[in-house]
Amino acid sequence: MPALIPPSLDHLRTFLCVVEEGSFNAAARKQGRAISVVSYAIAQLEAQLDVRLFDREGSRKPQLTDAGRALLSEAHAIADDMDALLAKVRSLRQGLEAELSLAIDVMVPGHVLAKLLRDFQTRFPTVPLRLHVEALGAVAALVLDGRATLAIGGPDILDLPQIERETIGAVELVVVAAPDHPLAQMTRIPPGEARKHLQLVLTDRSPLTEGRDFAVFSPRSWRLADLGAKHALLKEGIGWGSMPRHVIEADLASGALVELRLPERSLSDYALVALWRKDGPPGPAAIWVLDEMRERLAQCPKPQTRR
Repeated sequence: MPALIPPSLDHLRTFLCVVEEGSFNAAARKQGRAISVVSYAIAQLEAQLDVRLFDREGSRKPQLTDAGRALLSEAHAIADDMDALLAKVRSLRQGLEAELSLAIDVMVPGHVLAKLLRDFQTRFPTVPLRLHVEALGAVAALVLDGRATLAIGGPDILDLPQIERETIGAVELVVVAAPDHPLAQMTRIPPGEARKHLQLVLTDRSPLTEGRDFAVFSPRSWRLADLGAKHALLKEGIGWGSMPRHVIEADLASGALVELRLPERSLSDYALVALWRKDGPPGPAAIWVLDEMRERLAQCPKPQTRR
């Protein structure tokens, strides 16, 4: 049995072209070559692989042999992988990032993020994306230690000398409770009443804001690192707390949650801030994400100050 010789990519592409076009003549026209060049490439490929790829007997149209059909998917895979490699090289030569690591605060509207990432995939198909979704200081921590190139975080991050920051939007926070919660059943909530009831608070998983309290009024509180868990506990009537309006709009409309007007309440919006390291400025893909996020957040309903 003769030793197999690795075929050239050009011969594999010619093989695929013959299959797609249906004949050697059509493949020659598609590639702008003489038919003898196409025939030679197929003959060389068959010799290198020691298999017959086409049955040319009794028909002007070449038919794939069983071996040809068996090798077709592998030939496609090799050609596709090479196309991806060349596209990646072209992207790197144009200055695109080899990978984009993005950290997003849990408060960023999910529908805005999902549509942006869908468009990112279309615009930058060769740039792999690594997405982190965190809360509070954990967002900035990912940028600080180099695990994220760009972050969209909240307003409570300390000014860090290593990090550039730009406010790009805001989401509205609403204080809510279940309809059967004692606070929800009051026509007017007296000052200090909220302190008597359990407050559900989103907490941090990083040391950057560890131990700091944000809009915590009650000495009784449960600290939760997951916004979804906080949402579920609020609907169960376990406590009261603030949530992004876009997350609970359906609950407010259905009555599953009730907005509370606390006299102590002063914060009505949650600023969203873009963060990146000064020694690692955003590349073209990250700049596109930043510009698109700023524009799309601007199109969202503006936070409203509640009386």
